[in-house]
Amino acid sequence: MNPVLTLETTAYTLEQLISMPEAQIALAGRSNVGKSSLINALAGRKKLAKVSSTPGKTRSVNYYKVSPHNFYLVDLPGYGYARASHSEREKWAHLLERYLVECRSLKALALLLDSRLEPQALDKNLASFARTNGLNIVPVLTKADKCSQRERANRQNEWQELLGTRPVVTSSSNRYGIDNLWRVLVETAVPQRAASGSAENAGEFEQEPQQEADNNG
Repeated sequence: MNPVLTLETTAYTLEQLISMPEAQIALAGRSNVGKSSLINALAGRKKLAKVSSTPGKTRSVNYYKVSPHNFYLVDLPGYGYARASHSEREKWAHLLERYLVECRSLKALALLLDSRLEPQALDKNLASFARTNGLNIVPVLTKADKCSQRERANRQNEWQELLGTRPVVTSSSNRYGIDNLWRVLVETAVPQRAASGSAENAGEFEQEPQQEADNNG
């Protein structure tokens, strides 16, 4: 059984972002990468995270409590949305950079990447910033159902070469890779708790997702 995900609080300031002592994994990605859909897939619920029709609209940070493992998935605002004002983008970029650097309970950055796209400059810049500051990166490819197996493999190879870590492949629409992603997240946040279950999960595998053209992934 997968962990239970519950929206516990929303933060708007740096002090709120770094005040929680529990382990945290930040979720970050471009505004249209499918982050809200992925959170809902992790939760097994359709409306836990609101899927906005306007990319980049969200300008708050949502804390999702992971039970029974007692850590948080921290949903950061999407980046790269051109219609947001320059001053607004600068304000949030500065706040989030300080959070990534100063939050002592932050265990990793889960970097969400579109399976259909070659590595983009904004994603590579965030990855470089995280690595420069000693932050672990968990690369996650989204929308796997919208591209071929060859394209997914190409994306995995490209990002593995850049980051030294092979991305987890997921699709929110058909839940491909969701169980595997949960295992990675738990092992990253609370490795001592995950260790006991690693042996029994070692033989599990997931079938390749079927390509679909009309899903939001």
